[in-house]
Amino acid sequence: MLRWLCFWWPPCLLRATIVNLKDDPSTAIRGVLWSSRGHWLTFRDCSLLKAGQPPARMDGEVVIPRANVAFLQVVP
Repeated sequence: MLRWLCFWWPPCLLRATIVNLKDDPSTAIRGVLWSSRGHWLTFRDCSLLKAGQPPARMDGEVVIPRANVAFLQVVP
């Protein structure tokens, strides 16, 4: 049973990631992918990354619709 549950576990879940957004290519969000449910991705411990500016810390959880994600990078 446990093996079946791990099969559906997204490989980037509970790992540090950088999410590039479709609506603003110069904006990205760095955080830990906390949950992936339906059309929504939930991140914790986030920072807003903008070109030419220092990272801005974001409070609470950040929820992003999957349709707005250009691509997701896993940070080593």
